[in-house]
Amino acid sequence: MTTKKLCINAMGIALFVVSTLCLQVPVFQNYYLCLGYIVMAFYTYHFGTLSGVITGSFGVLIYCLLTSGLRGMPGWILGNIVIGIICGIACTYSKKQKSIWLKQAIIVSAVVLSTAIGILGAKSLTETVLYSLPFAVRVATNFFAFVADIVVLIIGFELCLTHESLSKKITK
Repeated sequence: MTTKKLCINAMGIALFVVSTLCLQVPVFQNYYLCLGYIVMAFYTYHFGTLSGVITGSFGVLIYCLLTSGLRGMPGWILGNIVIGIICGIACTYSKKQKSIWLKQAIIVSAVVLSTAIGILGAKSLTETVLYSLPFAVRVATNFFAFVADIVVLIIGFELCLTHESLSKKITK
């Protein structure tokens, strides 16, 4: 990894943490719209799968260490790795498409699928193993995070697609 790429990823991690800390819109109990996912979406779309994974996983690691210590952190990191990989692959594929509707459909499908696997699956399973809680209970509790994360990720990727579309119109 080059120094430039390392610095870009470090900025992404910092932006993830700051945006998550600065504005928290509550959804349910201790779950809120995590605006760090907008940063993760931006980095995944514009800098690639690895940058998205690094931004999301290290961003949530630092955020958790600053706010709640190790509680919940392993599950969130694993979930963000899954989300970053699947969404990164979808972004690479969607960029080859000409239709904006097809690009959106690919990315939205990837967001829902990756968040289901990452949050409802990987995060819930990690918490079941680490904290000896029933898997069904963890899935039910993580459902609110699943919905909140989908909303923010879709907004983030939509901003990327809109930016790309406007940039193409301006340069013509």
